[in-house]
Amino acid sequence: MNQYRTLLPIGVAVLALLVYSCTFVVKQYEVAIKLRLGEIVSDQYGPGLHFKLPLINTIEVFDRRIQTLDSRPERFLTIEKKDVIVDSYAKWRISNAAQFFRSTGGSSARTSRLLSERINTSLRDEFGKRTIQEVVSDDRLELMQILTKEVNANTEDLGVEIVDVRVKKIDLPPEVSESVYQRMRAERERVARDLRAKGSEAAERIRADADRQRTVITAEAYRQSEEIRGEGDARSAEIYANAYSVDPEFYAFYRSLGSYRQAFGNGGDVLVLEPDSEFFRFFRQQQAPVEAIGR
Repeated sequence: MNQYRTLLPIGVAVLALLVYSCTFVVKQYEVAIKLRLGEIVSDQYGPGLHFKLPLINTIEVFDRRIQTLDSRPERFLTIEKKDVIVDSYAKWRISNAAQFFRSTGGSSARTSRLLSERINTSLRDEFGKRTIQEVVSDDRLELMQILTKEVNANTEDLGVEIVDVRVKKIDLPPEVSESVYQRMRAERERVARDLRAKGSEAAERIRADADRQRTVITAEAYRQSEEIRGEGDARSAEIYANAYSVDPEFYAFYRSLGSYRQAFGNGGDVLVLEPDSEFFRFFRQQQAPVEAIGR
């Protein structure tokens, strides 16, 4: 009886060890493959408890969540044969566990190295098709989409999926920066000169139009003034004519008085005329009519 009590815990322990060695657990965020003597026999394991043969089967478990590969900055050539220093990173995850194990052996270091090489190859190809200005100024989203598609095509044999490729920063080497800045400065100066030329042209056009309008307005005003003056002269002549037709003698006398007033009104002027001049016609009239006119 005592012997049974001694062997029971040992039997339970052996049974527990056997059960433990025959089972494995796959978590929700993991993917697993089963190997038999180093050869893959199955990779269809969802989350949960699964069984294996101890000492014959080996289980490899990998994290299938999205992981980040932060590469060190690399130098690439643009289409102008100018260097740019690109700092990038990629988001990836395992898409085929069996292929991933065959290609990388499940090694994180080897996976990072292989992915970096292929991402850098795609980056080198894309930057080699563009100028520095296009790389710096153009739409980055389109470039990232193209890179992601190309890298995915290049990493299918690794059993991974590239979710996204992003460029964090693009720097210019010191020897390239100055030439780029000079080119940008020259471009800005050209645009400024073009704008100044257009402004000068617009100013001349506005000034010429203003001069034309001034000439037209002045001519129109002069025409109107001449018309008004002509109408006034015509009206004056009409009034004079009507007055003359009513009493020609009185009209002649009235006009003579105006002439006398204008001639003798200044005081300091000297007027030399013949005594029998027509200008003194009314002075030669009889005394009585002159006095009557004076009254």
